[in-house]
Amino acid sequence: MTDGHDHDGDPSDDRTPGVPRLGRDEQPAVYGPDYDDAAERPVDPVSRADCPTEAAGEPVADGGESAGGAPSGLQADGGTAATGGDDLDPANYDAVDVFDGGALDLRDGSDSCYKCTSCDTSCPVAEVDDSFPGPKFQGPEQWRLKRKEDHDIDASITDCSNCMRCDDACPSSVPLSQMHNEARGEFVAEQMAKLSTEYVRNRILSNYRFFAAIASKTPRLANFVTGLGVTKWVGEKLLGITSEREFPDFAQQTFREWWRDRGGARVENPDERVAYFHGCYSNYNTPEVGKAMVRVYESFGYEVMVPPQKCSGTPMFANGMLDDARRHAETNVESLVAAIGDGADIIASCTSCSLSLRQEYPELFDLHGIDDVAEHTFEALEYLRIHEDIDAALADADVDERAFAYHAPCHARNQGLARQAIEAFDAVEDVTVEDVGDSCSGISGTYGWKAEKYDYSMEIGAEMFEHMEAAEGEVGMTECPTCAMQMEHGTGYEVQHPLQLLEAALVD
Repeated sequence: MTDGHDHDGDPSDDRTPGVPRLGRDEQPAVYGPDYDDAAERPVDPVSRADCPTEAAGEPVADGGESAGGAPSGLQADGGTAATGGDDLDPANYDAVDVFDGGALDLRDGSDSCYKCTSCDTSCPVAEVDDSFPGPKFQGPEQWRLKRKEDHDIDASITDCSNCMRCDDACPSSVPLSQMHNEARGEFVAEQMAKLSTEYVRNRILSNYRFFAAIASKTPRLANFVTGLGVTKWVGEKLLGITSEREFPDFAQQTFREWWRDRGGARVENPDERVAYFHGCYSNYNTPEVGKAMVRVYESFGYEVMVPPQKCSGTPMFANGMLDDARRHAETNVESLVAAIGDGADIIASCTSCSLSLRQEYPELFDLHGIDDVAEHTFEALEYLRIHEDIDAALADADVDERAFAYHAPCHARNQGLARQAIEAFDAVEDVTVEDVGDSCSGISGTYGWKAEKYDYSMEIGAEMFEHMEAAEGEVGMTECPTCAMQMEHGTGYEVQHPLQLLEAALVD
């Protein structure tokens, strides 16, 4: 085990998360100030109507140049000059607002897009759904061209699955997923009918934690009812939730109930503390993942804290329910900041949860302490690989011969964690972990649960299914609970979390 590490929040140390910074972190604070006086607004390029040459009706030939050598009526940066000649005195400019930026102005990010279409070619939805215009339109085009008062957000924004692969693909660090999230939130708030089936269905899927908390009170009854064919039929006919999928079972004992019954932490170590953000699924459906996390970290001498928490907001972002997401974020940030103050780093076993805390929270909300939360958040295996000699610990592990087909979730790839499980378990004798390719699983949280998206989700996941079946192992492995659902649904394989293999290898 390594020496004790500091918790001073220094972003230059080796604990800095592997989330790409350039571009996204250059964006101004979200939900920024509303300017009451036009004089307070940042200076925008002037409109072409302010060019005296054009206003007077004098034509400007395409490609023509002024005496000064620059195209007539244009500034060097592509704006419109206040004079037709080579007198480009900024004092003559009359700044106007070309776009109504709203609460979040992403024009700077839009201007970074040079239409290379890397985002479109990486988008799994665009590949299977011909009606979906792709991330470039949903992001830069939406903000650059569709933000005038006479244009609404295009309804196709709700077809985005929020896999965020476009962020990873963009060579210019355009904040694509941030644009998508904000546009989707505006569309749902202002244009989607609140009594429509789609809105009600999406609200239910987004707030899974609320319904899971109720179901977990009587898990056997809940599992029986959700397993009935008539329940699935009604869900599809009335709400548009696909009947093709099996509802996940609710655990007989939630993770938090187990944590309470065991008496909390069994290791006290103020020098090495972690705060576990377990998320909804590990609490209500797969508490064995949370238990594995606790036991593995305690085996390395860490004191584990389990602070009060709500949903990370991932399904809410994907469905444009930003008000719901903010309410949950307020609770999470407050409790996680307190844990950081007690010397803890934040550990998540779900890569969507860690990405939400690291990236989407600071992009979309202006809560106090939110940057500290982002800076101190890590995925569970990632953190151990940074601070502990995992290779040495696993080299002596005695594990029965096993072979796994590993899928790296899209939200793991966004954090630079695509191969961590492959690399971590390479040192374990008799254990084979085979990467089944870089395709998206297709379920993308709630996307694959929508009746109209089910076929698309299965078409997206077909490559992963094929690779899994060709792999040596017949047990799947992934860090994402919904990817695990899709893997099991498409192949019938049992699926485990890397933490469960770590527990088997390291904990007696």
